[in-house]
Amino acid sequence: MAGVASTSQLRSLFAPNPNHSRISSHNSRSIERTCFLSLPKKRLLGAVSMSSGSDNSELISVSAMSDGVADCLDGLSLESDLKKKEKEPSISTILTSFENAFDPYGALSTPLYQTATFKQPSATDYGVYDYTRSGNPTRDVLQSLMAKLEKADQAFCFTSGMAALAAVSHLLKANQEIVAGEDIYGGSDRLLSQVVPRSGVVVKRVDTTDIAAVTSAVGPNTRLVWLESPTNPRLQITDIRKISEIAHAHGALVLVDNSIMSPVLCQPLELGADIVMHSATKFISGHSDLMAGILAVKGENLAREIAFLQNAEGSGLAPFDCWLCLRGIKTMALRMEKQQANAQKIAEFLSSHPRIKEVNYAGLPDHLDRSLHFSQAKGAGAVLSFRTYSLALSKHIVETTKYFNVTVSFGSVKSLISLPCFMSHASIPPEIRHMRGLTEDLVRISVGIEDVEDLINDLDYAISSGPDNS
Repeated sequence: MAGVASTSQLRSLFAPNPNHSRISSHNSRSIERTCFLSLPKKRLLGAVSMSSGSDNSELISVSAMSDGVADCLDGLSLESDLKKKEKEPSISTILTSFENAFDPYGALSTPLYQTATFKQPSATDYGVYDYTRSGNPTRDVLQSLMAKLEKADQAFCFTSGMAALAAVSHLLKANQEIVAGEDIYGGSDRLLSQVVPRSGVVVKRVDTTDIAAVTSAVGPNTRLVWLESPTNPRLQITDIRKISEIAHAHGALVLVDNSIMSPVLCQPLELGADIVMHSATKFISGHSDLMAGILAVKGENLAREIAFLQNAEGSGLAPFDCWLCLRGIKTMALRMEKQQANAQKIAEFLSSHPRIKEVNYAGLPDHLDRSLHFSQAKGAGAVLSFRTYSLALSKHIVETTKYFNVTVSFGSVKSLISLPCFMSHASIPPEIRHMRGLTEDLVRISVGIEDVEDLINDLDYAISSGPDNS
C-alpha cells in the first residue's frame, strides 16, 4: 500500500539516539511519542490515520508525514554533527530556549493539555497518548527539560517530592537495605522511619559527613544510599563522589535530594549519583503556587522501573501543575542568582552579629566543608540556618521579622523563616533530634528576591530587640 508503513518500521526509524534525553512513557509508545514531539510543526498539520490490515498488523498512514520523517532523520544526523562542534548552552539559555515541537501553531508558551483521556484511532489501536496518568504532552515537555538540565537519561514528574521519594523506596524488596543520612528533610525522615519499614525494608541512618561511618553502614544487602548535600536543615556537606563509589562497590544505587541546590548549582548525576530528586515546589517552580516532585535518573533499566511505578501508582503530575512549573522554571537561573547573592550578604551579616552564635552556610570562608562543597557545586545557594543558643531569642526573631514569612518550605521568591524543630522537622522525636544535633534554637532561612538591605535591617531589628542570650 503506497504511503503506508507498519508501526514496527516506524519504530526502527525513530529509535532514539542514546546520547539524547528521551521522553518517558509507560510502554513502547514512548518511541512514537519522542519522534512525534520532534517532527516539524507544519508536518503535524497533516492527519495521521491508523487502521488494522487483514493480518491484524498495525498500519499508519504516513502520506501526510513522509517529508516530516525525512526531515526528522536528516535533522537528527545534522544535529549530531553540529553538537560535536558547538558549545553547550548555559542553563539560563536552556531554560528559555526549549521548544514545543509538537505544537503545530508555534505557541511561545507550552500548550496546556488539560485532559484526562485522548481519542484513539480505533478500538484496537493506540495513539501516541491514551490516558494522562500514563502520559501527557505538557508533562512530557517538563520531563524532557528536567532530563536535559540534570544530564539524565530520563526524568519523571510526580505529584510531590514525597511521591517521588516513595516511588524510589518501592524499588526495594523485603530484607534489602537503605542507608540514609541523619540530617535530612523531616518528611523524608518520616517516610524512612515510619512507612518504608512496613514493607520489610531495613533502614539504617548514618552521619553522611563521616565517610568511615558510611563505609561501615553500606553492606551486601544495601540497595540504596539516600543523601542530601547540603543537608536540611543544618546545611552539612556530603561527599557525593566518595559515597557513590562506596555504594557502587556494593551494587547499590545512590539517590541525592538536590532540592536546596537546584540544577542551576549542582548536577549530582555528574558526580556519580544514579537518581536525583527535586521538590519542584521549591526553587524549580519558585513561586509557592504548586506542589511537584522530580526524579532524574541514569540507565534505561532504572528509568523503565520508575516509569512503571509512576504509571501503576498514579503519581504523575497533573497537566496544569506541569504547565505552572514550566512557566516558573524559565526564571530559575535568574532567581537563583539573586537569591544566592542575597543569602551570601545575609550570612555575612549574621556571622558578624554578636548575638548569633553559629551560622551554617557553605558560602562563608570559615565553613568547615567549604572546599568540598565548591568541588561539587557552583554556589552556596539561598538556604541557610543559624543558632542563638536561646530558644526564646530564636522564637522572637522568627515572629518579629516583617519581610520573612513564617512558614515551612523554601525556594520561594519570598523570604521564608522557620524553627525546624517545631515545623518542618517536628515529626522527628525530640530525643532523636537531640542525638543528631538538631537543636530547638536553630533558625532556618530561605532567602528571597527582596532588596537585601531591607532584609538585613529586618533581621537586625528582630535580633537586637529580642531577649538576652548572653
